[in-house]
Amino acid sequence: MQSTTGRLVHPDWFIMKIGFTRLLVLFLLFSTAVSADELSVLSEEQRASANYYQHLQSDAYELLATRKEGLSKLIDKEAIESYQRLLRTQFIEALGGFPEKTPLNPHIIKRTELKEYTIENVIFESQPNHHVTGNMYVPHGDGPFPVVVVSSGHSRTAKLADYNQRFGIRMATLGIASFVFDPIGQGERSQVVTPEVEPLFNGTTTEHFLIGTSSILVGRNTATYRIWDAMRAIDYVHTRDDIDTSKIGYTGCSGGGTLTSYIMALDPRVTCAAPACYLTTFRKLIETRGPQDSEQNIFGQIAFGMDHPDYVIMRAPRPTLITSTTGDYFDIKGAWENYRQAKRVYGVLGYPHQVDMVEVEGSHGVKPQSLATIGHWMQRWLLEKDANVAIRDFEDDLQESTVLNCTESGQVLSLKNERSVFDLNAELAKSLAAQRQETNGTLSDEALRTAIRKLAGIRNPSELPAPKMEEVGRIFKDGYHIDKLVLHTDSGIPLPGLTFHPKKPQDGAYVYLTDTGKTGDSEKNGPIEKLMNDNYAVVTIDLRGQGETGRGERDEILGDWKQFYLAYLMGKSLVGPRTEDALATGHFVANYDKPAGERREVHLVGVGQAGIVALHAAAMNPDLFTSVTIKDVPKSWTEIVGSQDLQGQLDSIVHGALRVYDLPDLVRLAGPEKVKFETSAE
Repeated sequence: MQSTTGRLVHPDWFIMKIGFTRLLVLFLLFSTAVSADELSVLSEEQRASANYYQHLQSDAYELLATRKEGLSKLIDKEAIESYQRLLRTQFIEALGGFPEKTPLNPHIIKRTELKEYTIENVIFESQPNHHVTGNMYVPHGDGPFPVVVVSSGHSRTAKLADYNQRFGIRMATLGIASFVFDPIGQGERSQVVTPEVEPLFNGTTTEHFLIGTSSILVGRNTATYRIWDAMRAIDYVHTRDDIDTSKIGYTGCSGGGTLTSYIMALDPRVTCAAPACYLTTFRKLIETRGPQDSEQNIFGQIAFGMDHPDYVIMRAPRPTLITSTTGDYFDIKGAWENYRQAKRVYGVLGYPHQVDMVEVEGSHGVKPQSLATIGHWMQRWLLEKDANVAIRDFEDDLQESTVLNCTESGQVLSLKNERSVFDLNAELAKSLAAQRQETNGTLSDEALRTAIRKLAGIRNPSELPAPKMEEVGRIFKDGYHIDKLVLHTDSGIPLPGLTFHPKKPQDGAYVYLTDTGKTGDSEKNGPIEKLMNDNYAVVTIDLRGQGETGRGERDEILGDWKQFYLAYLMGKSLVGPRTEDALATGHFVANYDKPAGERREVHLVGVGQAGIVALHAAAMNPDLFTSVTIKDVPKSWTEIVGSQDLQGQLDSIVHGALRVYDLPDLVRLAGPEKVKFETSAE
């Protein structure tokens, strides 16, 4: 197995990495001693206010309401253009900027002549040795032709998927060329493959999330790479003599609708656009499905006021068709609200006819009527032809991979010297490390702490009020007892906790943090019991979003990714508030039942991604903790950012962290003599 920038990963590693099997075994052992219900702490009333995801929802709704109120100021062209410029600037900043343009080095691998059009298999480099594969559908006859660029949804087969082929065929039969390309993590562009050079994951979004985990650490996003590939696809069609580059359309469904929305907002070369089965409003999305795939969440966009309708508003008054289905999980009511907001802006600019919407009966996906309507829209604006477009199914025109693939193996990672997105992020991380070494060398420890707090969203420990503790029950066991407690901080979220008391505890105590919250590692003969055998009291807590404060939904590879990305959309991390929770717990343990001016020694343990939280807490307030033990945590983010082996890491990452600090910086700030890294025995 290659664990850094290599491409081959054994699937068994996923379970090993997150310790899922181990956690299951421990839970079964633990359940024989103490039931989960027996260790529940919060009252029904407290549970109603404890759900962190619901708190995040409320925060998002307030921000979205503020944005919507601001639309009333868009009363003239000057105000609208200022709004558009500001959002585009903030959008690109949130993406981490774009790479420099380098030679495309395009090649047409082969041509397939068909009755009404020719299919060309095209490959080019969006970045050096980072290849994009696609199919160019060229109508017969004399060019130059207008062109529609098509982004794929989340289909594993990407450009081979029937709906994507139908996009290309439909345009070509109307006399419009079309370029349908594979996005990263799909089609011939899987970023993690087996030794047989096959995609390791069945679901493409898993790759996207892991790419996102790597990208977020360097201040980028899965969307950064997908948008850049799309812009380079437009660059590619500009190189062709048979294309009229003044007439470029863009479309795509689902994830392709997402990318269409981004590109039409950011690239002025897109004459007309038709995003399908994506646009709604964040209010409706959060109320229903919640955040979606990695690239569909731009860092801080809800905080800086970029909602779904803004993808349309940012390109006003250029022609835009919102294509939706009645039963889509991207809520149809939100889609109509999107259209209403955009229509008003287009009207102020004097072009209300250049934005439209179609609602087609059915579930998520491109229906025959949707395809015909998109064809009509492209024909209207690219060919200046307002004729009806007939519904055709093109079933007999669909091609196999042997016709459409651009590589012999079916995967670009088999190409010599090919660089994956993980490789690109690793190169950036290396560059950022050099920059940090130069910059941080001139900073005092307190200045670096301030920079970390600002980025991660952690208040100065001196600003955190002392928590109030509420005792809610006691359970007696053989040789020890468990006290149930609730810590009340100024967050408004009651934090349920447990104190494991040996019969004769010494004065020093442990704060023990795990990814499963207050019950983690507390099975019979487990780590917490061993600490009690040494006569230490051990306090465990549900950090925000864990245990009784969580949604109760954790993906074994990605954790509670919806919770992470809802915070991310507002420019927040989970590390920030959880670090404050850890500091509050440490403060409580240090001062509980002690005379004023005296504190007990507090030893801090963090297991898994909670170890990252523990490390931040120790770095922010090193005087609070006597020792810090970090288990099953990487020693450096820089060392793992180029690895596909990022399962379980999402909860604990901070957007752009490697632009400011890495984990060794936290160790130094905490005091390297007190920090110990361990790996749990399998």
